[in-house]
Amino acid sequence: MKRFAIFVSGNGTNMQCLIQKIQSGFVPGSEVAVVISDNPQARAIEKAKEHKVEVVLVDRKQFQTKKDFEEAMIRAVDQRKIDFLLLAGFMRILSKEFVEHFLGRIINIHPSLLPAFPGAHAIRDAFEAKVKETGVTTHFVTAEVDAGPIIQHRKIAIDPQETLESLEAKVHAVEYELYPETLRLVIEGKAKFSP
Repeated sequence: MKRFAIFVSGNGTNMQCLIQKIQSGFVPGSEVAVVISDNPQARAIEKAKEHKVEVVLVDRKQFQTKKDFEEAMIRAVDQRKIDFLLLAGFMRILSKEFVEHFLGRIINIHPSLLPAFPGAHAIRDAFEAKVKETGVTTHFVTAEVDAGPIIQHRKIAIDPQETLESLEAKVHAVEYELYPETLRLVIEGKAKFSP
């Protein structure tokens, strides 16, 4: 049984979708063992508890340094014998040391066709750039932000009459499909990390 830890900071909509898909058997031979949040106010915490998933709060404000904060997260993961870390709206940049500790085992979803529009505001950035298409990318995480080996891309057309809100809804709908599909590829050995 492959064990996932999901890292979240906010509402947890991607997390909730992942938990539901994994608990329904869509990603065979796997389970969400723990949800780790850096934000005590995250709505994701209650959602995880509703699905009977353990929640560990590692509140960044309780640690003097980023190193101490990340060491607490590493301990939480290592104690639970986690196979893969899934970033699902985790709004902190992980250090090179953290990434190297789990290299090849951290997966992220990003709301653009990387390498286009990296960073925290990808949907808005694509919308404001008036590009004809954007999309969603799943990738393995490396020390460089939003730059690790790509697992999957899914394109999304941007209609001329699109609003930012309608584009966000389209992107999120694709995220909810693509992330579980990516995990299935990884668990089945069809997507492997190669730096």
